[in-house]
Amino acid sequence: MSIPGIKISDYEYDLPSERIAIYPLANRDDSKLLVYNKGNIIHSEFRRLVDYLPSDALLVFNNTKVIRARLQFKKDSGAQIEIFCLEPAEPADIAMAFQAGGKVKWNCLIRNQKKWKDGALTLTCSIKGKEITLKALLTEKEENSCVVEFLWEPAEIGFGEILDAIGHTPIPPYLERDDEEIDVERYQTVYSKYKGSVAAPTAGLHFTANTLQALKNKGIRTTELTLHVGAGTFRPVKADSIDQHKMHTEHFEAALETLTTIASHRGPVIAVGTTSLRTLESLYFAALHIAQGRAPEHIDQWEGFESDVQLTRQEAYGILAAYLEKNGKEKLEAATSIIIAPGYKLKVIDGLISNFHQPRSTLLLLIAALIGDNWKEVYRQALEKDYRFLSYGDSSLLLP
Repeated sequence: MSIPGIKISDYEYDLPSERIAIYPLANRDDSKLLVYNKGNIIHSEFRRLVDYLPSDALLVFNNTKVIRARLQFKKDSGAQIEIFCLEPAEPADIAMAFQAGGKVKWNCLIRNQKKWKDGALTLTCSIKGKEITLKALLTEKEENSCVVEFLWEPAEIGFGEILDAIGHTPIPPYLERDDEEIDVERYQTVYSKYKGSVAAPTAGLHFTANTLQALKNKGIRTTELTLHVGAGTFRPVKADSIDQHKMHTEHFEAALETLTTIASHRGPVIAVGTTSLRTLESLYFAALHIAQGRAPEHIDQWEGFESDVQLTRQEAYGILAAYLEKNGKEKLEAATSIIIAPGYKLKVIDGLISNFHQPRSTLLLLIAALIGDNWKEVYRQALEKDYRFLSYGDSSLLLP
């Protein structure tokens, strides 16, 4: 299979600004639900999701947790500098970076960087009754980001605690507003566990304790994995053709229990969100790496279009589970840059729960890979029926 030369202009549609959900609804499961099932479309409510799921389905959730990644500094001159922490550089391990005391380096985006030529930026705050002065030093400038060193005392305070105390929720730029107190709770799934994302896995924002209990009552199985969502999820495709677009890299992990659950499941596997889908498909190629004697460390952008090897879902996930057991590991950790676009043959998933995405985005290409040109009718009806779009918008269940 060759790399597709897809024109991104073929994935354009008119999204009026009033259709973009700027704030969440009062209740998570008040959102609308568009159900696409083998070409048929019906309109419902998210709280009735369980009514449309196959009784033998396995739902796979992304349990990542959004961090308060934006730090706002003010220089003596009055200039506002925002540092957006993308991922840790030293230590590179996400958990260790949050626990680090006194010193840490992060890869960052900097707003108004031209006003920060040299010297340290400082912020003060109080944590656990202790006065903290946080210093930020610009140590490296790279093409798409910078490396910032953060220093503070006392060192027993972890960097994660500092972000929790003075960081801002990294809501998407297309909301065109400042973050507010409501975003701390609502730009986070109710099942989030592991800190590391700078964008929410938004398909999961609709779930409530009642929704999850309804799944359990119907006997629908669930499992979890973790992909820390990067800021690249907001990046538009600027190239005319998708083969000229470079995907961002994101880190993921899957526990042995999750892998064995998927390997043994005989019914449909439904991904809750595009991040879960990309992780599930990336794990398939991690299994191919292992089968070919290669380390399953990174899944490249075009692997889905370049590999001719065929494994069943059960075979692939069985290979992954056996690999962990052989090496005495409880989870597989890797990174992925995989792109899912028309022409890609899905290896693992049978359905997707997803919000409605931006025009000309890789997320819309993923939807088209799943349901083909029917994405146009899905989005036409969603617009016609006044669905809310993007991160705080309404939901869809896509069963090709």
